[in-house]
Amino acid sequence: MTAVEEEYRPGPGLRMIASAADAYKRVFVSGDAAQVLSRPQPVRHTGYDFPVVVERIEPEADEVVSLSLTDPDGALLPAWQPGAHLDVVLPSGRQRQYSLTSDPADRRRYRIAVRHIADGGGGSREIHERLRAGDRLTVRGPRNAFAFIEAEQYLFVAGGIGITPILPMVAAAERAGIPWRLMYLGRSRARMPFLCELARLTGGDVIVRPDDEFGVPDPRMIFEQTPTGAAVYVCGPPPLAEAARRVLSLHDPTASLHTERFSPLPVRDGAPFRIRLRRSGTEVDVAADESALAAIRRRLPGVAYSCQQGFCGTCRAGVLAGEVDHRDRFLQDGERDRSMLTCVSRARGTELDIDL
Repeated sequence: MTAVEEEYRPGPGLRMIASAADAYKRVFVSGDAAQVLSRPQPVRHTGYDFPVVVERIEPEADEVVSLSLTDPDGALLPAWQPGAHLDVVLPSGRQRQYSLTSDPADRRRYRIAVRHIADGGGGSREIHERLRAGDRLTVRGPRNAFAFIEAEQYLFVAGGIGITPILPMVAAAERAGIPWRLMYLGRSRARMPFLCELARLTGGDVIVRPDDEFGVPDPRMIFEQTPTGAAVYVCGPPPLAEAARRVLSLHDPTASLHTERFSPLPVRDGAPFRIRLRRSGTEVDVAADESALAAIRRRLPGVAYSCQQGFCGTCRAGVLAGEVDHRDRFLQDGERDRSMLTCVSRARGTELDIDL
């Protein structure tokens, strides 16, 4: 799940893990190379958006609904593989990203799941409070930044809404007859979506550990039992992914670790600088530990953004003066002298002029 706003809010258990782990530094894949079953799709600048209709909206857990999306004319939707996500443009114009959590073989419909975040950026509130069956949306994708690789065995670890990209992976391992284990963490069973679907999977082990029943989860218990050489997939809050990296580096360096973030990347090696917003006729100072996007939103709260991780391009802005420290995975080489992604990129000097 790459939607930043719909992040899992860890309960007391996972907050305890946070005390033993620094903020997760980056999205990474480690371990020996393996055959990729779903490769990240290249960015397309045109012809990549298409309309869908909300076929139905269903409750999946407390504060979680799923949306089934279909083609307006009943045509087949673009193919995808486990780990893929959609960029969704809501009626308000907000753009958010949601993992596909349905069956990749069913190209008649996509399914995404959204947790209601009352104090978030407004995307989840719009879906929960305003969206209705029959509404039309524009989506972009599917794209895959969380590729599912072929392995001899798997360990899946999901925290709350982090089950969304993991569920199709577990189902794929089940169909292939490959040994797998899922550790599913959350505040309570009532807040953990898709438990009934997981109960129908019998080819591996599903371990459900809500905080209110089992207390503080022990990351050593989770990751020290990793089968040797397994592919480990983690989707949840940054401390969980960091715990996986630390434990596996000691327990089994042959394991390959694959993670997906819910939250913006922490700023590394940042320095303060000033941005002139040319069209708005104003300036804003960017602190060493904040993103340009966060600073800009203090002046322009309605500015467009989505992933906050440098790969969707929604926050792209034209650069009119100054040199950019590009930290994105979106722009082509020929575009970097005139554009930047404000969610991750910064000034190389002390000032930037941008077209906002």
